[in-house]
Amino acid sequence: MTYLIYVAMFGTAATIFLWLRDARIFFRTGLPGYRKAAYWGVLYGAVATLGTLITLTTGTFELLGLGLILGALYLQGQIEREKVWKNEDTFQRFIGSVPIHRMNKK
Repeated sequence: MTYLIYVAMFGTAATIFLWLRDARIFFRTGLPGYRKAAYWGVLYGAVATLGTLITLTTGTFELLGLGLILGALYLQGQIEREKVWKNEDTFQRFIGSVPIHRMNKK
């Protein structure tokens, strides 16, 4: 058991956190870029979880598992999203706090 297992767990946690943040922003704003990011985040979270399982269970393929996790993080960051923040601080951006502006609001 090496330190790479902890790196894999942290990478998976980051991937899932970013997916949940994108989902929260989508539910608060209804923007299509965050909708796409939230949908794809499910797949990337599953790939990162698979990478963690590969890293945990096999001693010889732990670099393959880390590669899956890094690939999921990279692809998750490549999705185009709209600009939703103007002057918010870092913590507000970190937790995905945005004003509620629904697209189909009556």
